[in-house]
Amino acid sequence: MTHAYFFGYGSLVNRNTHLYTPVRMARLPGWRRQWVATPHRGLCYLTAVKDEACAIDGLVAEVPGADWAALDTRETGYDRHDTVVPGADHATAIYAVPEQSWQPHGPEHPILLSYLDVVIAGYLSEFGTDGPQHFFETTSGWDAPVLNDRDAPLYPRAQPLTTPVRERVDDWLSSCKSTMLVT
Repeated sequence: MTHAYFFGYGSLVNRNTHLYTPVRMARLPGWRRQWVATPHRGLCYLTAVKDEACAIDGLVAEVPGADWAALDTRETGYDRHDTVVPGADHATAIYAVPEQSWQPHGPEHPILLSYLDVVIAGYLSEFGTDGPQHFFETTSGWDAPVLNDRDAPLYPRAQPLTTPVRERVDDWLSSCKSTMLVT
């Protein structure tokens, strides 16, 4: 790959989970997010899915020295794809879980609440009060159960939780009647 930029659309939107700089906000048309389980993770994580009727917000960041090794390791189980971010004068990579490795979600493959909290904190910080709502609306798979691990986070890049993040996440999960699993 000759370019050295990626588009982050989940936890990579939260600058506290990485050291990639500089970053800039961007909207990527032709994609949406989806919660999927994979054999590589055992839990539900976000993936990008082609969808011409949708556009997702995220951050574009440079990969220092075009050294993809650390980011590829972080994104184990994902394939890297070239995409075009409007307004960019360079190619950009987006990570997506290959559809053939998707597994059904359920109690054995839940969404970690600590992971969702990190993602929403990033969207709130970068995109303001409308950021989390746009994230929720452009993400599918909300029928996956959610494992409440807030008291003992299992997500390795968990961050301290603020009241605005807690309220946004809890309100959304309540509105879509998510099944909450307790650790």
